[in-house]
Amino acid sequence: MLTPRTGKTLFQALLLGWVTQSVSLASSEKPASQTGPTSPNLIIFLTDDQGWGDLGCYGHPRIKSPHLDKFAREGLRLTQCYSACSVCSPSRSSLLTGRTPYRNGVWRWIPSNSQYYLRESEITIAEILREKGYDTCHVGKWHLNGKFNSEEQPQPDNHGYDHWMATQNNAAPHHLNPVNFVRNRKPVGRMEGPSSLICVQEAISWLQNRKDKSRPFFLTVWTHEPHLPIESAQKFMQPYSDISDEGIRQHHGNITQLDQAFGNLMNAVDEFGYRDTTFVFYTSDNGPEGKGTQGRTRGSTGGLRGRKRHTHEGGIRVPGIVRWPGKISPGTESNTPVIGSDVFSTLCDIVGQPLPADRIIDGASMLPLFDGKPIVRKQPLYWRNHLAAENSRVALRVGDWKIIGSDDLTSFELYNIARDEKETRNLSAEFPDRFETLREKLKAYDASVLADGPDWWKNDKPRTRKPGKSKKKLPRGIDQTGEFDVVLGGTLARADTGYQLTAPGEGLALKKVDLEGKHRFRLQTSYRSAQERGTTRNAAIAMGASPTNNATFKIGTGIGLGQHIAFPGGWQNVGMTRSIPGDFQVGDTFELVFECNLKTGQGTAHINGKEMKFKLPESIKEVNWIGFYVKNTSSRFGPLNFQAK
Repeated sequence: MLTPRTGKTLFQALLLGWVTQSVSLASSEKPASQTGPTSPNLIIFLTDDQGWGDLGCYGHPRIKSPHLDKFAREGLRLTQCYSACSVCSPSRSSLLTGRTPYRNGVWRWIPSNSQYYLRESEITIAEILREKGYDTCHVGKWHLNGKFNSEEQPQPDNHGYDHWMATQNNAAPHHLNPVNFVRNRKPVGRMEGPSSLICVQEAISWLQNRKDKSRPFFLTVWTHEPHLPIESAQKFMQPYSDISDEGIRQHHGNITQLDQAFGNLMNAVDEFGYRDTTFVFYTSDNGPEGKGTQGRTRGSTGGLRGRKRHTHEGGIRVPGIVRWPGKISPGTESNTPVIGSDVFSTLCDIVGQPLPADRIIDGASMLPLFDGKPIVRKQPLYWRNHLAAENSRVALRVGDWKIIGSDDLTSFELYNIARDEKETRNLSAEFPDRFETLREKLKAYDASVLADGPDWWKNDKPRTRKPGKSKKKLPRGIDQTGEFDVVLGGTLARADTGYQLTAPGEGLALKKVDLEGKHRFRLQTSYRSAQERGTTRNAAIAMGASPTNNATFKIGTGIGLGQHIAFPGGWQNVGMTRSIPGDFQVGDTFELVFECNLKTGQGTAHINGKEMKFKLPESIKEVNWIGFYVKNTSSRFGPLNFQAK
């Protein structure tokens, strides 16, 4: 429902409907290869890990977001806006293609150098608009391929962008003075200032330097803020100087930082004379990171249940604000559910482009909503996230009802979001008919989605995946401590914690042990990243029957991945046996206790209070070697305590 926040009259609402309908009809009559004076400019501004409650206009009591609060007063504020997934890469893929992530192939967040990417067979909105005569530009985070700036996988220009300046994932080493931007396939080097302001300045320069300014433009600005590693300029933390907790100051300052960037872009749009002819959509890729109680992961869900990686509301409900002068009444808000995949269909509708007929498009056009009418959906709102808890990995919403299912679709929860947006009361027993209908609909729809896209996701299922062996044997390393029997691939040195293992690739430091016929043992140690910069941070213990990389099993933390992990052999098998999301900062110290029963093949790890249980692979039947493991990083370890039982 579309409601005014500034006392709109019925006449104004009717006039808005007439204008919107007229523009839609006019645009649909244009030839597909042409643009005209009514073709609006289009801007999609996407933030990273910003919670639904992380703006003043969404009720945050402290965060200063003057530019976005003003923008909300100038347009339509969506109170039930959803990302297409509760992690980043899938959400972005859906926004560009209109297709739910498992359908378009970007089913997970994409690690650097991985095999996953947005395929060129997908049709992006940038490609469509470029064909219709639009200038196209992307700045900021990309995160739609593993092999960034490589000929091996498609880059932004392969997906319809004339000009781009981007990073694969996060700004490095953090949001201030990043060093990892690439502009049109050429590394830029160190850039001064906050990442979001750098991105917006690139966008403004592109707008200024376009050869033919009579052509409409399509611009996507995807900020790194407020994704970890968070770093805010001092002037943006100043409004929070009275807060003693540095993590809160950094997070809130990060939102104010991106708010300033957004304000700079809108000021440029006004200065260049584009305001009245430009459609602008502002949103986020998923809910906030962490628990919101420590460090810099202090994003707000506005009281909703769950956070990033969850399919409950706090993981997928995000800010959504739209401004389109003359087409959307200022100061309005709507509680009609919309989702990231709707952006594709909406922009196609705005420019009069029929949706692709050779594939399923999950998104629906929001144009009726701007006219105060219901959105017509052929496909329901649907989510699947491989990192969510196994009992709440899949979800579907129809009307006010939302059903959440386990990974194998054997257990379910049912909620009425209109009456219980915090999802406190499971109604599956109270409404058996409704529950049964939605359960069967979810099962059928989930099966159709999984059958439609590429099978990449199947390769990461523990029950179907076989461990890969490292292609190269690790070279002999250096042991500066004299305390380990075998060091491979790196250098082991003394540190304040006990040891520091550094390796350009995979590295191991192993000691020989004797179980003396016992089949149970306990390992205990601590670890933390020794790197000040870079996103590749990890540390693990290793154990096995022989002192090689392929023969040892690792348990520890992918610090840069935000996960605790257990896997056999080399790094390419990360998460194969078990992986669970962790709530931590990259500089944290981790306490690990691992208990193993070789007779039953069961292992249990406790890492900073987080429990991870798993069955050992068949290759681990005995343990004669224990030690430390890192990959392409430097980590510090405490003493390695071993006790046979």
